[in-house]
Amino acid sequence: MPDSPTQVTLPAGWRLDARDSVGSTNDEARVLAAAGAPHGTIVSARRQDAARGRRGRAWSAPEGNLYCSAILRPQVPFSRAGELTFVVGIAVADAVAGFGLEPKLKWPNDVQIAGDKMCGILLEAAVAPDRTVDWIVAGIGVNVAHHPQLADYNATSLHAAGAKDATVEALLERLAAALDRRLAEWRAGGFDATRAAWLGRAVGLGARIKVRLETETLEGVFEQIDPSGALILRTDTGRHSITAGDVFFGRG
Repeated sequence: MPDSPTQVTLPAGWRLDARDSVGSTNDEARVLAAAGAPHGTIVSARRQDAARGRRGRAWSAPEGNLYCSAILRPQVPFSRAGELTFVVGIAVADAVAGFGLEPKLKWPNDVQIAGDKMCGILLEAAVAPDRTVDWIVAGIGVNVAHHPQLADYNATSLHAAGAKDATVEALLERLAAALDRRLAEWRAGGFDATRAAWLGRAVGLGARIKVRLETETLEGVFEQIDPSGALILRTDTGRHSITAGDVFFGRG
């Protein structure tokens, strides 16, 4: 059952459904979205017992970090749903920058501080019969007080990175405001504006990287993201357009 709402000021039209403990905020938000919950509904929890990341990976979710899922109703063709990953990533970076840090964005959906992962983003969508987006649930996990030990990546938290005064409530408030602003920018300017903002904070742009796909690993120069959000990798055999994969810098 929901707890009493946390005292967080949200933009007009947004509402908070604050919980104590859930399996996954994305699961809870999906139920609400399917039942008709409006755009701008945010489900938050102090902790998650069954958190997950991309490709079903388990994710550590102890109390003291931000766990939330925002219900978005963008009213666009499903082919554009992936653009919201970049919108949300920029909004998280905006919110984190408010604590005096310099976040960077790692393709496709990580936010980093000094090369260490401090946030993961997981989008799940439902498609209407006319192939437009019915709703998108944007799951966002930000390490505020704690960070896990990961096999593939170094991780950090806002506190470990120097933002000792950061709180979950203050971060959530800034994140909601940034989401509202960046979504408005995306609606007005299309993906071009979002793409430019994302590239302005991109890590590894122009550098040699490795991209691990399901069946192989490619190595080359990270040239750009294209107008669809795909990563363009220039290798010895030509350019590759990559829509899903794990990026590594110098190892992997």
